[in-house]
Amino acid sequence: MKHFSFLAAIMLACLVILSSCGASNTVKGTGIGAGAGGALGAGIGAIIGGGKGAAWGAGIGAVVGGSAGAIIGNKMDKQKKELEQINGAQVESINDGQAIKVTFESGILFATNSSTLNAASQNALSNFAKSLVNNPDTDVQIYGHTDNTGNDAINNPLSEKRAQAVYNFLQTKGVSGTRMVSQGFGSTQPVADNSTAAGKAQNRRVEVYILPNEKMLRDAQQGK
Repeated sequence: MKHFSFLAAIMLACLVILSSCGASNTVKGTGIGAGAGGALGAGIGAIIGGGKGAAWGAGIGAVVGGSAGAIIGNKMDKQKKELEQINGAQVESINDGQAIKVTFESGILFATNSSTLNAASQNALSNFAKSLVNNPDTDVQIYGHTDNTGNDAINNPLSEKRAQAVYNFLQTKGVSGTRMVSQGFGSTQPVADNSTAAGKAQNRRVEVYILPNEKMLRDAQQGK
């Protein structure tokens, strides 16, 4: 597993708390007030880093509010439209439009019980990598998941290896390893009912989160 920055941890926590649909990312970004963003950031920072973390988290929260949020949302809107053209990728806006979640079902990427990318998946991931290279001011978090077939001794390393396989492939296509992290969660985070074949298929997946990096946050604060 690659370790991600303190900022990335804060942003990921925001993703869990704030989700969205409907309006464009630009509109949603504007809708997050600086005060509310600061309060949320302070809470997250306090959990992660104590009193000092609370103060730093409040600053991050304020950055993504108001007009800065609209700037970030507009940039994410543009990249989301690019990503929606990729076959096999389920693309959605999260964190009130200030981040993107891309889901690839494992059946699209891997053979059963394998962590080797199949030939058919490489075209989709090549196009995905191209979008990441063309939009360098983001951090990328890659998470592997399995269904509940088998046990943790099988599922945990399989999910980790699949996330790492995507990481490695993207790196070969020019995406810097310094902006990516990967981790496997085994069967611990299902999104569907594991009692059905259709549900199991949805749970076997790789999720990629695209988050504004420190440069994008600074630029947005400066109106860029």
